[in-house]
Amino acid sequence: MCDAVRRRIVSVSGVGSAEPVRVLIAAIGGYGYHYLRTLLDEVPADRAILAGVVDPFARNSPAWSAVEALGVPVCDTVDDFYEAGHQADLTVVSSPIHLHVPQSIAALERGSSVLCDKPLAATIQEARALAAARDRVGRFVLVGYQWSFSAAIQALKRDLRAGVLGRPRRLVTLCCWPRPLAYYRRNTWAGRLRDADTGAWVLDSPANNAMAHFLHNACFLLGPAAHLSAMPSNVCAELYRANPIDSADTAACRIILADGCEVLFLASHATDQPIQPRFRLECDDAVVTFGEDDRIATARLRSGAVRRYGDPDATPQFTKLHTAIAMVRDPAGHVRDTDDHVCGIEAASAQTLCVNAMHDSVSDIFPFPEGLVMMRDDDRLCVPGLDDALLRCYQRWSLPSEIGASWAHAGHAIDVTNYSDFPGGSAAVAGTKDPASSAQRPGQETPVASRDRERSA
Repeated sequence: MCDAVRRRIVSVSGVGSAEPVRVLIAAIGGYGYHYLRTLLDEVPADRAILAGVVDPFARNSPAWSAVEALGVPVCDTVDDFYEAGHQADLTVVSSPIHLHVPQSIAALERGSSVLCDKPLAATIQEARALAAARDRVGRFVLVGYQWSFSAAIQALKRDLRAGVLGRPRRLVTLCCWPRPLAYYRRNTWAGRLRDADTGAWVLDSPANNAMAHFLHNACFLLGPAAHLSAMPSNVCAELYRANPIDSADTAACRIILADGCEVLFLASHATDQPIQPRFRLECDDAVVTFGEDDRIATARLRSGAVRRYGDPDATPQFTKLHTAIAMVRDPAGHVRDTDDHVCGIEAASAQTLCVNAMHDSVSDIFPFPEGLVMMRDDDRLCVPGLDDALLRCYQRWSLPSEIGASWAHAGHAIDVTNYSDFPGGSAAVAGTKDPASSAQRPGQETPVASRDRERSA
């Protein structure tokens, strides 16, 4: 169903350098609201206009009054938008994880380029299908990992690729952002392996949602080209939960990249105290740190020289939207995902592959022992001491099981060199297997499903 609210304001002609880019936004609740506000507040109308909204719950968005005043079409699905005769040059997909690929492919097949928010997909086979659709139609797909568009990360990656810092040997990254119970009750997919309504894979966890940025960043920084991430060859993970969910709220994994470099990723929503994002990268000729002492990515070389790259968050978060609009306006200047300031499918798929392998690596998503889980006054479950344990892991380049944490369970290493489908690594296995972690723990209550499925995290 598609509603033309008051009036239609978009034409169906193709975009030229003198015409505004017609932008369709899929989901305007949650993070999509900020995409919409950026488009309306920061982008001049002669550069881009809102062509429509895809969101069956658009009236629940705080941006509804602005959408209504503009009179743009508001539709339930991407197909509804196009079947009603509307057109868009760029589609921003900020909907739930399991809709990222279907909505992106639907937009591509109607002639629109896509800016898809993170993560790229729930499964690696979906990422592959999206790349095939992009190549068929000759449009571009960007993925909204904003650090990859930042001046600081781009400058650091240039030095890494140029060999200024020597060969990268290992990188560790940590982030802990506590979340209340309401975080997991806000829709039908938060904290779930599959969407409660559709059964589609979601694999929601810190590694595939809020902290996906930092898993992606580790692979992106170490990528062999400006538009590529380093791909994993081996993954060993540990997944835990303190909340009444069927996926993980705490994740730890060791990734061995194709060139032998080691990445350690640590993240949790169940710590008592927050730990802001940080990483340490050791190279043959330098050590790079961010977040340990300050918010400046800094390389200290063996020669004594110091190179400061800046704060990744200093670049405006929605540079990704401005970049996508510029690419539509000047298609000859950007060839798919190969620009120095572009994060596309090839870059983002490393994070998807890591997440898939993490779930295959564990025999279960282990609940923290009940005696360790505490309820705080802000309606938040936490594990006191978990923040300290993860900090020790960060400092020792170790997984929780390797520092002797009493609650820890080691996973097993997964070779992902030829990994093609989740779960299990191949199409034959994926069709018959669910991860062992899909079983609920005894007595666990499934989160109450709200109908607000169009809100992204």
